[in-house]
Amino acid sequence: EVQLVESGGGLVQAGGSLRLSCKTSGFSFEDYAIGWFRQAPGKEREGVSGIRLSDGRTWYADDVKGRFTISSDNAENTVYLQMNSLEPDDTGIYYCAADVFDNQGPILDTMLLLGLFGYWGQGTQITVSS
Repeated sequence: EVQLVESGGGLVQAGGSLRLSCKTSGFSFEDYAIGWFRQAPGKEREGVSGIRLSDGRTWYADDVKGRFTISSDNAENTVYLQMNSLEPDDTGIYYCAADVFDNQGPILDTMLLLGLFGYWGQGTQITVSS
């Protein structure tokens, strides 16, 4: 059974930092891609960052480039999202998601832009105060 458990959310002031963790189990880690998504109040869920675990290729949404860094610890089957210089617009529920990365299927960018992931965590709340 695929399981994704997020942690690390909380309340932070603008300009601060948080690190989210996505602990995974139930699948062959390096065969997958992991995405981080967020849903702000009243808005659609959007892709924030993703990583292809076989080779570490990454993707970032334009508004987080230079501020967020995604990484993985393959020994721990865990993906991290380091978020620096947080802004009030970063407020929302953050979800990690997983799916097999198939070289014959959509590229990582498309997976994040369209939310093409079959497994989702329960989400963790991030609130950035101004």
